[in-house]
Amino acid sequence: MTTMLFDVPAPPSLPITGDTRRFPINRVFCVGRNYAAHAAEMGNEVERDAPFYFTKGPHAVAQAGSTLPYPPGTESYHYEVECVAAIGSSGFQVAEADAMDLVWGYGVGLDMTRRDLQAAAKKKGLPWDTAKDVEHSAVLGPLAPAADFGALGAQRLRLTQNGASVQDAPLSDMVWSLPELIAHLSTLYHLQAGDLIMTGTPAGVGPVEPGDHLIGTLDGCAPVSVRYTGPET
Repeated sequence: MTTMLFDVPAPPSLPITGDTRRFPINRVFCVGRNYAAHAAEMGNEVERDAPFYFTKGPHAVAQAGSTLPYPPGTESYHYEVECVAAIGSSGFQVAEADAMDLVWGYGVGLDMTRRDLQAAAKKKGLPWDTAKDVEHSAVLGPLAPAADFGALGAQRLRLTQNGASVQDAPLSDMVWSLPELIAHLSTLYHLQAGDLIMTGTPAGVGPVEPGDHLIGTLDGCAPVSVRYTGPET
């Protein structure tokens, strides 16, 4: 029996709507610039050569309904509401026509971003890790099985901030469809059960302040919500 030097945290997991079991999380992949209007508001153009990705580690996962502290090291912490696809089986170099066979279900999540750190990194051509791979920066709601959710398309992705609508768009506005994303991502990684794909955010991103309450919704899924307090001291 192997003895560890210190206790290892349990892997994160998500509740499943209508099920007592939980969905264990393996990895979190995030898609950048997958809504043209959001790319434009950030001063970027969408390139159709290939999608691009960044990742968030297990420490980034936070449960819906959490109350979280405003993170350190930033004065511009931004919300980004996203559709989350949960992978339920393994696949490598998957054909686009077969890509949806890997999808177990869907949810809605928030890709929280230290925007000032991201802007500084982009200006210098540096990685975005300190901006995106932040503790509690992937706030994720319960998952709905794919059979209950139905085919992707006209479902609307929405976010309210203190009751006011700030983001609202149909999933059909995605530049790269989910089959395209899965097929391409599977050429770079051996996709595994438990992987999550956060599929990008529509226009309307903006900062949060201590005291703010965010609620993200996606037709067919349970909502994700989070409240922010002041910085940790």
